[in-house]
Order: sequence, then structure tokens, then C-alpha cells
Amino acid sequence: MKFKSFKLVLFLLILGLAVITTACSGGGESSQSTGGGDSEAASSGEATTLSLWTFAAYHQDHFAYMLERWNEENPDEQINLEMTNYPFDEMHNNLLIALQSGVGAPDLANIEINRWSNFVQGSEEDIKLVPLNDIVEPVLDKTVQARFINYSKDGNYYGLPTQVAATVTYYNKEIMDEVGIDPHSIETWDDFVEAGLQVKEVTGKPMTTLEAPGMWSFYPIISQRGSDLIDEDGTIILDNDINTETLQFLSDLVHEHEIAIPAPGGNHTAEEYFGFFSDNGTASVIMPAWYMSRFRDYMPDMAGKIAMTPMPAWEPGGSRSAGMGGTATAITEQSEHVDLAKRFMEYVKLSEEGNIALWTVLGSEPPRWDVWDAPEMSVDNDFTALFGNDIFEMLSTIRDDINHINLTPDSSRVIDLTQNQLIYQVIREGADVKETIKRVADEARSSQ
Repeated sequence: MKFKSFKLVLFLLILGLAVITTACSGGGESSQSTGGGDSEAASSGEATTLSLWTFAAYHQDHFAYMLERWNEENPDEQINLEMTNYPFDEMHNNLLIALQSGVGAPDLANIEINRWSNFVQGSEEDIKLVPLNDIVEPVLDKTVQARFINYSKDGNYYGLPTQVAATVTYYNKEIMDEVGIDPHSIETWDDFVEAGLQVKEVTGKPMTTLEAPGMWSFYPIISQRGSDLIDEDGTIILDNDINTETLQFLSDLVHEHEIAIPAPGGNHTAEEYFGFFSDNGTASVIMPAWYMSRFRDYMPDMAGKIAMTPMPAWEPGGSRSAGMGGTATAITEQSEHVDLAKRFMEYVKLSEEGNIALWTVLGSEPPRWDVWDAPEMSVDNDFTALFGNDIFEMLSTIRDDINHINLTPDSSRVIDLTQNQLIYQVIREGADVKETIKRVADEARSSQ
């Protein structure tokens, strides 16, 4: 027993050193220290330094913008924000190690939804993030609440969402015009298939692409149908009837109707895919609204060529969207300035000004729907040039269609199995749907 205890202590020491070493190295990361305009005040101790870890450099733009506003409005409570951008896996792994070891965590951290369940395992005492109910509950009735539920557990809200992440359809208007189909006339998946057959016949191009491996082609459809990978009781339901039927439908798009192909590069955020779409490779792509920033950053030549509409519904009058993906900002228990961090995060992510900036700075649809009709939301910018000025008018029609997804300690593992085994084998390799989904679901259950 003494030997095992020694090994555990040694292991934790090694992990702690790994966090410190990574944080001090320059390998693959970028840091940005943003103060309140007066660097002497920051360096003399008059400003409070908060640290933020994130995995996407563009996240820093919103924080930097809102920090400047905060410091202008709070001259007696200046903040110096030290932001560090790590590669995706490195940031999440290092954050988990820091929280578990009790040393080395930042004040604030951006956590991607597919990794969220790793940080809220166990009881309330086990969770090393700060509950945010006191700043969330006063504005909850003005938000798309499903997005906040995603980052909650046992009645506590631990993360503040960056976007609604409503899934929509991006149509290539040049291809659809060539075929003579108005994208807005496509209301159901049956309509989508019929349009796809016409696109194939006239242009020889696919109607759409499916991620393989990836989740953003399968998960939105099962969510819009009221299903999930795991139910509210924590039972893995990957192979239930709705999910099996949905996966068969996607398989048929590729292997029977031949109106869809696996996404070049594997997923819709691959560099190869951006080039493919920009070259008029497909008539549509179905992705969350946060994908608007990918058009701006990687496919700007598509400006004016995209029609953005709700997803097709499974049946007439059915749900036409799903909330997929997203990032939440959390405050760690290791912060020495929890009260200030809370008030700053309330300003950055929950205030009207902060929510408007989520759109004007990041191109994220803000979780507070009550700002969607603010004048600033329709001012011409990079996104209106791509998609027109009625973006939020369209999003307003589907905000009530967004369900929360069930995130449990098993979620990250089940998502990994689903996208890398199930989706890959069925969509890319043509494996039998019923046999494969049952086998992968059984494998997922065997590790519970």
C-alpha cells in the first residue's frame, strides 16, 4: 500500500510539472496580455491580472474588445487579461490535469462542448469549476436556455455559452440557380432528396457532403428528432430506432441515391474542404451557425453566393434546427479573484453589450435572443456580405426548435466512438447500418 501511495504522489508531481512546463514553453501556443490602456497602472499593481486559456485564437478578439470597454467603464477596477491560446487537445488535457492536481489552472477557461463532460464529473464537491447561478439566473428568460442547460449539472450552471450554434443549411446559390430551385422552398428532408436528384442530373455535382469521421452530419438530425446518444438517465441509446433510421437515411444519401459524398478532408472544417466548397464542389453544407466564421476566414470569395436557411424538417411542420457544438467559458476554483472574474464574465458574456459584440466581433449568434433585433445586428459587416441582412430574422424562426443535449461522464467517449468508428465505417466504407450501430453501441456500453 505504501508503494502504491508513493506511485500516486509521484504521478501527480509529474503531472504538475507537465502543466508548468507546457505553460512556460512556446511550442504551438500564443499568448496575449491585454491591459486597460495604462500599462504603468497594470504593472504597478493597480490592475488585477486574470488569466484565460482558450483553444481558438479568434476567441481572444471578443475578450480583448470587451476588456477595453470594461476598463473604460471601471477606472477604479482595472483588469489585465493574460490570454493563452493552446492547441485543442493540449489545452483541454492540461486544464483537466491542473484542476485535478489543484495547481496551475487559469482564472478563466474556454471549454468545447464535446470535452465539457470531463470537467463536471462526480458530485458538486468534485467539480473544480465555480457555479455561476447568481449571474445566469437573472437573464435566463432572455436566452436560448438549452445552451445554458448544456453547461449545467444538478441545478448549477458552470459555463457561459459563446453561441447558440443553431444548425442551418448553407446553399450555393449559383448551383441552385442553375438547377432552377429556390433553396427556401426546401422544407423537409424529402424535399432535400428530390432537389438533390435534380442537382445531380443537371450538374453532376453532389447535393451535400457528410462528415466521416465527424459528428456534424449525424448529431443535428437525431437532435432535431428529439433523440440523443445518451438519455437523461445516463443510458447509452446510440442504437435506438430513431438513431438507426437517421443513420440509414444518411447512408442512403451516399450509397443509394448518390446525392451526397463524404466530405473531402474528412470533415467540414478541414482545409481541403474549404477549397472544395469554394470551387463549387457541392450544392450545400449543413453546419451550425458558427460555421459563418469559416466562410469569412477561409471562403471569403463565396460572398453573396450563399443562401442560409433552416435545416430541412423530418416531417412537415417539424423542428428545423438543433444546437450543435459550441464553447463555454468557465471560472476555475483556483482563481484568487472569483468575485471579480464573475462580474467580468457577466459583462463579457451575459450583458446586452457583450452579446451584441459576440456577433459584431466574432460572428457568433448571441445566446441572448433579446438583442437579435438590435440595430447593431443588421449593420453591414463581413457576415452580412456573405449571407445578407436577414440572418437573425431567419434564426428567430428556429430558436425554439433547439433542444439541449445530454452530457454525462460517458459523452466524450461515446462521441469519439460514434464519429471515428460508426460514422466513418457507415458513410465512408458503406458498412451495414444496423449491424454497425449495434456493435459500436455495445462497445460503448461495455465500458460504462
